[in-house]
Amino acid sequence: MARTALITGGTRGIGASIAKALKAAGHTVVTVDIVDEQLASFESETGIRGFKMDVSDFDSVQSAVAQIEEAVAPIDILVNNAGITRDGFMHKMDPGKQWDAVIKVNLTSVFNTCRVIAPGMRDRGFGRIVNISSMNGQRGQFGQSNYSAAKAGMIGFTKAIAQELANKGITANCVAPGFIMTEMTAAMPAEILDAEVKKIPMGRIGQPDDIASMTTFLVSEEAGWVTGQVMSVNGGQLMP
Repeated sequence: MARTALITGGTRGIGASIAKALKAAGHTVVTVDIVDEQLASFESETGIRGFKMDVSDFDSVQSAVAQIEEAVAPIDILVNNAGITRDGFMHKMDPGKQWDAVIKVNLTSVFNTCRVIAPGMRDRGFGRIVNISSMNGQRGQFGQSNYSAAKAGMIGFTKAIAQELANKGITANCVAPGFIMTEMTAAMPAEILDAEVKKIPMGRIGQPDDIASMTTFLVSEEAGWVTGQVMSVNGGQLMP
């Protein structure tokens, strides 16, 4: 059954692959981002409508969701993919520019979107929430205490709301990607990429479409009895 899906950070990388996959599955898809040019470029390329939203700001989320639901339709599927990195050693980390920034964009944003969208899902008796976490939220990562904390917090948040929303026909799950080839990773030195591949039993770096495939399943009608789970998509690099 076709639904209306909202993808945060849906114009590049993993988010763009998810948006395209859900559109191919027959859903009406909208993306949100903070950069007007990226929204316009992605909409021109794919025909997927874009709306400006600062996911870290509750008022911005509330305003954008109202605009989307008036212009398109009520949101049935929410994929929280927006995220940033501001890496550094914890003992040198700037409390505002590195810690607060990552926590707000990567974790507080997930509360913001769920808080605004979930009431409508409850009223309609259906919803799918997929939060894109990370392997580093499951294991921690050197130099990423802020990012690891946010992604681990996302997992705990998802498990809590899965319990709260289950009796209203709403599922909430996490996808935890491993090492995925994006613009950022593609720019890394070849020797570092080769070293990462050696850590992955499947023998290759993941692609954004690997994450999109899992997300497409989790938002489907067939996944209606899957909730509160963390789906590790990492080629076997981490088996929690």
